[in-house]
Amino acid sequence: MGILHDYFRAPDTSAAIDWSVGPDGDWDQHSGTGLDEHGVDWFDAKGLDPNVVLGQLIAFAKGIPFDARATAPALVWPDERLWPQGEDRPGQESPWETGLFLQQLPDEWIATLAEIHDEHLPLLALQWLDIPEANFADFIDVQDTIVEFRALARRARDHGHGVYCKTAI
Repeated sequence: MGILHDYFRAPDTSAAIDWSVGPDGDWDQHSGTGLDEHGVDWFDAKGLDPNVVLGQLIAFAKGIPFDARATAPALVWPDERLWPQGEDRPGQESPWETGLFLQQLPDEWIATLAEIHDEHLPLLALQWLDIPEANFADFIDVQDTIVEFRALARRARDHGHGVYCKTAI
């Protein structure tokens, strides 16, 4: 058991929520279907969180120091406007207690990932392999993961889609 991160592309936030959480974000109405059953373009990035781990890859690709306070993925579900974190409502389960979160990657990150060139893969893989927050099997695993992120970002860019990360705790 652990924290799982699935990255996928969707035409808009509403579709991303419907596919990964349930209709209109109603997790109680989720049919139990996964991203595959919806025909979603996705991959399982296991323990590679979007904020710190992917954020560091973005920083390496841009050639800048990593800053967790800089541009980061936006939380799209649970929606804090509809149900503020920590708010109790009698007779209702809080979406914050589901262990499910959905974030949208910044467009700038999608562009950065999509623009990674093959000749930069070895250096990026070496840099990313060294971060303590991720447990990659080896150099090839890191390089393959970067290629997966790049491919997803390119498909999202080419279709005018956003890239989302569904996190399940």
